[in-house]
This record gives sequence, structure tokens and C-alpha cells, in this order.
Amino acid sequence: MTAPLQLGIVLPTYNERGNVRGMVQRLDEALAGIAWEVIVVDDNSPDGTADEARALGREDSRVRVIQRIGRRGLSSAAIEGMCATSAPVVAVMDADHQHDPALLPQMLAAVESGEYDLSYASRFAEGASTEAWGRPDRVKASGIANRIANKVTGVELSDPMSGYFMLRTDVLRADAHRLSGVGFKILLDILATVEAPLRIKEVPMNFAARAEGESKLDRTVVFEFLVGLYDKWLGRIIPTRFALFGTIGALGVVVHMTVLAIVLNLFGAKFLVTHYPKEAAFIVGQTTAAVVAMTFNFVLNNELTYSDKRLRGFGPLMSGWARFALTCSFGLLANIGAATALVRIGFHEYPAAIVGIVLGSVWNFALSSKFVWGKY
Repeated sequence: MTAPLQLGIVLPTYNERGNVRGMVQRLDEALAGIAWEVIVVDDNSPDGTADEARALGREDSRVRVIQRIGRRGLSSAAIEGMCATSAPVVAVMDADHQHDPALLPQMLAAVESGEYDLSYASRFAEGASTEAWGRPDRVKASGIANRIANKVTGVELSDPMSGYFMLRTDVLRADAHRLSGVGFKILLDILATVEAPLRIKEVPMNFAARAEGESKLDRTVVFEFLVGLYDKWLGRIIPTRFALFGTIGALGVVVHMTVLAIVLNLFGAKFLVTHYPKEAAFIVGQTTAAVVAMTFNFVLNNELTYSDKRLRGFGPLMSGWARFALTCSFGLLANIGAATALVRIGFHEYPAAIVGIVLGSVWNFALSSKFVWGKY
């Protein structure tokens, strides 16, 4: 590039090896006469997406790569990519060819004109289409999410859940430290975070089907959307990850009591009482309930609370479960010890028990974050 850099394009990727080369070719065709660079932010894809992007970079110096190790998430990847470019304007789009690069010059002209701070491609604006997407179920779900998002941001847009947008980098960097990076919709995060009202240009888009590979929006996509909303509302009061951990822990209590009741009333309680002391039935039920509830908590935390650090494969899951069980045992000791100490100095049993539960939960969360889904 000999002309001053005008535009940086961020492509957050995970298992998009078959798509990145074609996308760079389309960018080259669409951005003729514009000085641009593309930053592929890859979450250590097992299919070698980062290696493919590096190979492209050796052929074309406009291609750069950020390979993230030990962290995942579309929003956080987009933030890192946007902060990495020196271009005055930055765009975020998908690498799977659902977003048409031909819209970039029009979006860039709107931002460079000075009349707009942000331009975005809408799937639901007049003149747009989702017919090629072929997912009417997702279209309906996106419509519901858009209505909720408009309430949260206070900005009325036809598609605030769009993943294809462009803005001036100084606007982004001014509030980058306040972005949560939670979930998969970074535009929603930006709209809900930036305090100064943004002048927004809407561009209709024909939303296409992905070229290769499978969608990364798995069964947790609705959950991540709700988590993103929570983070913007209450995340600075109670940290989002801890709130999720505590909520799943509360569900685990329900599971524990349910399993205990089933064991005592349906499976072998009478046999145990007949042949062994009455306490034996409770010990068997309590042990079974504790193991089931702990496993329940581990699975949900792995899938939801720590989805960006999710353990996969039989070996890592079994090792993670064992470490989770160990950390929970320490949390239980903290719970009982704190509650007992408070009772001894005159606290009522129930408030003391609540304090013990909170301390045990904090202890479990801290240890689990470090030793189960973190690094030693």
C-alpha cells in the first residue's frame, strides 16, 4: 500500500479455513481504489484457519492475523481486532460470506463524509432480503431479539443485532474499555455502551447462506444474548460470570433435593431402613444427590458460564469434573466453618447459613475459575 490506510476490516473466525481466502479475494474486488487491510482474529481454530490466514499474509501484506490462545468469543475477538488496526475507520463482518463485501464502499463513504459515526448493514431494512439465508426460524428469532435490543439501547434500528457494521476507530477506542465483550453481538454492546448519541447510516443487505462449514451459533446462542443484556444492566454490580455461577448453583440445590427425595422414597430406602440403621438411607441418598448435583453444576458451568473456555473431549471433561469436585469440597468446608463460627458468637442459624452459602459460593467460583477452566 502506498496510499494512506483508510479502512481496517476485522474478521473474527473459528473454523473458517475454507472461507478466508475467498473472502479476501472478494474484499480485493470490492475495495478497488481504497487502501485497506484485513485483520483475521482467530480463536485458535483446530482446522488451521490461522495458518491459512498467515499463508495469505505472505502473499498479500494487507492480511494480518491475531491468533488468540486460551480465550474465545466473537465480541471480544471483534474488540481486539478493532483496537489493533491503525486505520481511521474499521469494519466488522463475518468471514463465512453471509455478509456482502460489495457494501463496504457505500458504508465507508457514509462514515468518511462526516455525517455519520457508524454505518451498518441491515437484514430487515427496506430493500433488504433474507431469502437466500433459508432460515425462516432464525429470521423470526432475530426479529424478536431486535425488538428487545432496541429497548435496551434506546436506539430504534431495523437490525441492531447485525454483525456487519463500520465506525470510526476513535469512537470505538474512546469506549473500548467499557465494552463487556460478552456474547456474540458486538454492535449491541457498542450501542448500549457509547454515551454520546451516534449518527447511524443504515444500508439494506441481502443476507446470504454461509459458503462453507457450519454455523458457530450453537444451542447457547439465546442464552448468550440474555447474558449480554444482563451484563449491560447489572454486570457492574454483580459480575456476570459470578451471577451465572451462582444461578447454576441455586439450580443445583433444586437438583440435589429432588434426587435425595427420589432415592429416599422410591429406590431402596425401605430396604436400607430394614437391613441397616435409618441413617444409612440418608447417607446413600445424600451422597447420590451430591454427586448428581455436582455433575449437573459442572456440565452447565462448562456449557454456559465458561463457554469461552469450554472443556471438550472425554479426558479434559473427566479431569475437569475431578477438579471441580475437589474445589467444591473446599467451598463446603468454607461454608460450614463460616456458618458455625457465626452461630458460636450469637448469630441466628438461618442468617449464618446464608452467609456460609455466599462465602462457599465465592470460594467455589474463585477456585473453579482458576483450577478448572483457567490455568494453574
